[in-house]
Amino acid sequence: MSRRRRAEKRIVAPDPKFKSTDIVRFVNRLMIGGNKSVVQRIVYQVLDELEKKTKKPGQEVFDLAIKNAMPSVEVKPRRVGGATYQVPVEVKPARRLSLAIRWLVDAARSRSGMSLSRKLYQELLDASNGEGVAVKRKEDTHRMAEANRAFAHYRW
Repeated sequence: MSRRRRAEKRIVAPDPKFKSTDIVRFVNRLMIGGNKSVVQRIVYQVLDELEKKTKKPGQEVFDLAIKNAMPSVEVKPRRVGGATYQVPVEVKPARRLSLAIRWLVDAARSRSGMSLSRKLYQELLDASNGEGVAVKRKEDTHRMAEANRAFAHYRW
C-alpha cells in the first residue's frame, strides 16, 4: 500500500452484451496473457449454458453466484503490544466484489479434468445454489471472524 496517496479507482466500461461492469471485471480477472476476446467468448458461452440449464437469465444466475460468494466480514491482523490479534472487520463493498470474483475464478481454475468453460459453468452453477469452493471459502472467512469476535474491540 502506497504511503503517498490513495490509489485511484479505475472506471470499467460495461460489456457490450449484458451492459454489466461485473462481467467485465470477471472477464479481466479470468484473462491470462491478454486474450480478452477468447475469455469473453467463453464467459458468454457459459452464461448461455446456465440460462438453458436453470431457465433463468444468465446474468441473473451470475449475479446470484457473485452475491453468494461475497463475504461481509473478514479478519485482519492487528498488532497490540507484543501480540498479533485476528480482528474481525466489515468488508467494504468494492472489496467484497473483488474477493467474490477472485474466489470464483480461483475455484473454477482449481477444478481438474475439464475445459475452462466446463469448470466455470460448474463453479457458477454451484455458487448460485449456495455451494461450491468459493462459497465454502466465504463461510470459512465468516467462521474465522465469528471465532475471533472477542477481539473486535481492537478495531480502530
